[in-house]
Amino acid sequence: MRYAFLKGHGTENDFVLLPDHDGSVHGDLPVERVRALCDRRAGIGGDGVLRVIRSLALTGGAGAPEWFMDYRNADGSVAEMCGNGIRVFAGHLYDEGLVPDGPVRIATRSGVKTVRREGGLLTAELGPATFHGETKVSVGDRSWPATHIVVGNPHAVVLLDDLAEAGSLRQPPEVDDQLFPHGVNVEFVSRRAPGHIAMRVHERGAGETRSCGTGACAAALASADGDGPGRWRVDVPGGTLEVSRDETGAVSLTGPAVLVARGDTDL
Repeated sequence: MRYAFLKGHGTENDFVLLPDHDGSVHGDLPVERVRALCDRRAGIGGDGVLRVIRSLALTGGAGAPEWFMDYRNADGSVAEMCGNGIRVFAGHLYDEGLVPDGPVRIATRSGVKTVRREGGLLTAELGPATFHGETKVSVGDRSWPATHIVVGNPHAVVLLDDLAEAGSLRQPPEVDDQLFPHGVNVEFVSRRAPGHIAMRVHERGAGETRSCGTGACAAALASADGDGPGRWRVDVPGGTLEVSRDETGAVSLTGPAVLVARGDTDL
C-alpha cells in the first residue's frame, strides 16, 4: 500500500505529515510505521509524525474542532503536544485550503489550541503552563537542579552558564522515573540578556533535536524573573523562536513553519 506524505519543519524540528482525513489509511498508526518513516537513513527522516485527521474520525466526539493533530514521537510513542509541530500542521491546513484564513482551532491530546498566521510566521496559543516544583537532572557524573514545568508536555529545565556543560546528549539525561513515568523533555538553558535565552533540548522519544516549541516555552518561563507577563527570544540550534506570556498567564509561541517536500511511500 502506498500513501501520501509531506515533510516539514519548524526551526529544524522536523516532521513527517500523513494526510489521513477520515482515518482509513493508517488505522491505529502502528509504532513500526512511525519508526520507519522517521528513520534518517532508511526512511524519510523526522523527529516525529503528524497525522492530519478529522477529530470525528479519531475520537468520535462531537463538538471538537474539525482537525486533530495526532502526534507521535520518532520512536512511535504518543505525545500530548508539539509546539513546533502544531505550527507546521496549521501551515499545511492553510496551504491546502482545508481551513480559511484567520485563527484556526486544532484539537490535541492536551486540549484545543489556536493558531494564526501572520506573514511568514505562525503563532500558537498554548494556554497556561503549570509549575510542579524542583527536580533533578543528571548527565554522566554531573547533576543539576531543574524546574518541572508542563506546557502540554512535561519538561525539566536546567539553567546553565554554558550550554556545553550538558555534554553530547547522545544518551537521555537521567531523571526521576517515578516523577516522569512517561518520560520528559529536558531543556538546558543559558541566559544571554534580559528577555533573551539560548537552549538545547533532549526530547523524549527523539533524542537531542534542533528545536522544541513547548520546550522553548518552558525554558523561557523557567528563566523569567517572576510570574508576570513577558516576552522572550529563544535561540535554538535550528533558529529563533519567540515566547510570550500575557496578564492571564497564557503562553504563546511564534516561529516559522516550512513545508519542504511531498510524495508517496510504502514505508
